[in-house]
Amino acid sequence: MISNWSTAVVRAIRGQSAPVTYGLIALCCLIFVIGPAAGLDPAYGTGDELLLTQRAYFRRWGVVPTELFGGAPRAALTPATALFIHGSWLHLLGNMLFFFVFGAMAEERMGHVQFALFYVGCGYLALLGYAAANAESPQSLVGASGAISAVLGAFLYLFPKARVTSLFPFLFFLPLRFPAWVVLPFWVTLQWLAAGRDSSGPGVAYLAHLVGFSLGFVYAWVRFGRTTRVKAPATAPEGENQP
Repeated sequence: MISNWSTAVVRAIRGQSAPVTYGLIALCCLIFVIGPAAGLDPAYGTGDELLLTQRAYFRRWGVVPTELFGGAPRAALTPATALFIHGSWLHLLGNMLFFFVFGAMAEERMGHVQFALFYVGCGYLALLGYAAANAESPQSLVGASGAISAVLGAFLYLFPKARVTSLFPFLFFLPLRFPAWVVLPFWVTLQWLAAGRDSSGPGVAYLAHLVGFSLGFVYAWVRFGRTTRVKAPATAPEGENQP
């Protein structure tokens, strides 16, 4: 059983068996490039006109807590649509880097259909959790970070010994390799500390990260149990430790 899954992990690392992960990355990138947030299409205008278009775009497809809990039927779909919308190039690239690093192995372990449902379901609940905690906020919330945080949580449970190359600012961004059980708890601790200083204004929705990570870890624990963890090979993927 373990040897079979080790082979499967190697296939995931080589990009042979993660169509959902790579398909979602491509979809998010495509939606961003053709939307107003990328700033590439002159049809959206420039300057103040572009900013107004972007705000309207985020409000339409993103989660607005006051609207979500105001009874509007359309707003109930926004925690799903917001998963595919990103606010800037940095926002998109940071999320997609994390998804690229950790998504393939998690998908291989769960299976394609189950992973797709897991991604969307946990992402929806993560954004819903953030909105519930900030029910009076009129700010739009967009991004896949809640869903990707769920992938990180599941990865930590399924592959705790997989080694990840991390860049730590306080160590002058030296690339150091640590097992996932060191890197990911450190990352989630940073999110927890940042969430304690968070406000309902524009910025990073750290609470959505925490909700997503918790959901992903608990799901993997309940679904796969203690006896199905996989020892990842030495060729586990590399990535940074902060989005």
